[in-house]
Amino acid sequence: MNVYFMLFGAIFFEVFGTMLLPASQNFTKIFPTSILLISYAISFYFLAIVSQKLPLSIVYASWSGVGVFSIAILSYFFYKQALNWQTIAGLFLIVIGVTIVNIFKAN
Repeated sequence: MNVYFMLFGAIFFEVFGTMLLPASQNFTKIFPTSILLISYAISFYFLAIVSQKLPLSIVYASWSGVGVFSIAILSYFFYKQALNWQTIAGLFLIVIGVTIVNIFKAN
């Protein structure tokens, strides 16, 4: 399996799990909490595999940066959380930073 597909999978499951945090209601709701924990476990499993094939700094920058960007955007749509222009500018700087890190990574 392509290492970048696994990284995307790690990001997807981390974002999915994080989006379930409000639904878990401080871990008092069993179903969303269970799915959340399973999602995090899958995310970290993929992350562990990817970190063996790519530099950890690249993996973590991509995983956390794209995760933060995705969660902010999805929270705007699903949880009606406000995004002001400063937040949007910061999110795009994260995307630019992650892109630069991946373009100029040392092999």
